[in-house]
Amino acid sequence: MMGSRGPTPAADIEGTLIRRGEAGYERARSAAVWNERRPERYPEVVVRAAAEADVARAVTYARTKGLRVSTYSGGHNWSGSPLRDQGLLLDLSALRECRVTPATDDHPATATVQPAATGQELVAALTPRELAFPVGHCPTVAVGGFLLSGGLGWNSRAWGASCAGVREIRAVTADGRTVTCSDTENPDLFWAARGAGPGFCAVVTRFRLALKPLPASIMTTSLTFPLAEVARVTEWAAHTALGLPPYVEVSFLLSPSGPQADSAPAGPRIAVGATAFAATRGEALQALQPFADCPFGELAVDRRPAAPTSFAALHEGAGAAWPPVHRYAADTLWSPESYATQLTRIADAVAGAPSGKSLVLAPVQPVSEHPALLRNMAFSPLGASYLVCYAVWDDPAEDATQTRWLREAMATVNPQGDGFHYIAETDLEADAARTRRSYTPAAWDRLQEIKAQWDPDNLFHSYLAP
Repeated sequence: MMGSRGPTPAADIEGTLIRRGEAGYERARSAAVWNERRPERYPEVVVRAAAEADVARAVTYARTKGLRVSTYSGGHNWSGSPLRDQGLLLDLSALRECRVTPATDDHPATATVQPAATGQELVAALTPRELAFPVGHCPTVAVGGFLLSGGLGWNSRAWGASCAGVREIRAVTADGRTVTCSDTENPDLFWAARGAGPGFCAVVTRFRLALKPLPASIMTTSLTFPLAEVARVTEWAAHTALGLPPYVEVSFLLSPSGPQADSAPAGPRIAVGATAFAATRGEALQALQPFADCPFGELAVDRRPAAPTSFAALHEGAGAAWPPVHRYAADTLWSPESYATQLTRIADAVAGAPSGKSLVLAPVQPVSEHPALLRNMAFSPLGASYLVCYAVWDDPAEDATQTRWLREAMATVNPQGDGFHYIAETDLEADAARTRRSYTPAAWDRLQEIKAQWDPDNLFHSYLAP
């Protein structure tokens, strides 16, 4: 074991325990954040679990040493929530088992996954078996934090929030016990595990997921316009999207820079993309036909006709769009306003972004609102429109400038500060109300009650705040 073992119970930990100041500490600390922007927050101890049993050992060690615990599996939280001053950082990145159980006459197909298994790894395990799951859009997002936050994954408009597919979890609680949670066993902790995100009051070591049949035909298309056309594009495309079958995923992408085209100079762009997860090629083509028939398609600076794709190819594209080599900050907004209203409001901020890499992503109805797919979870959609604004840059000297741009851009679409957010990607340090406004009032109150019951001594760090 690298680093100091120290007295029992640290000696029982099979993985790595490194104290602040020891060799390898900064590498272990930095690994908790996937991108290049790593907050200046420093845990006293980092434990990298080598096996599931190490999680209970690490929690017990933290409790005996008076250390609060934060965890990470993939490090994709934009605010860097796992990095906290003092305390113990529990690294779950080695826990990446993914096991598929085929369907039988009595039971549907399921997958049992550990928290660090990525969406890309889950797709690789499921596709040969003609199975699927609404994994995260970025391939390197680990299932742990993604599912705990609710999960807005591929085809979630049809399949529901990804956490709707969680049938059971195994978790280590603040008193060091390992418990199973489901609809019928420890149901309150199970409810919290489906949406509580980085404030969850236990450590999930395993998820059991209900799987879907792999759509036989996945096809995608896109149209890109000058950003000056934002109102026309969003009014038409949002209306069109809501009239399509739920297996069609439509999103807007606003960017401050686009290459020169025959019909327009280089400049800000708005793209509308649509992906159909259909049972047949004919159904997919029919569902995407409205984008080929766009009434002002002649204004497009780029058109990509419907073409076959796959989960793996979709992941490859998203991975190229969000590489880990940049510095990132992000914020979210659920709003009662329309997409046309909100994206028109933020368009000037996008056009004037200090980094040409920054962008706004706005999926139309990003998750099913069918009651059966929102049952028994802390997560819920909280508005008629949803957007995520990403500041993306490279120079550390620009951190303050880029963060200020992000917050000013979000203020244009939420001037009263009374909007709602999605816990997985919101700017937790922007406002003390960010976490509370990521839930309905009833869900927020219940989360506090569950935290008080399961973690009365506040062993687990709660939500990051300013």
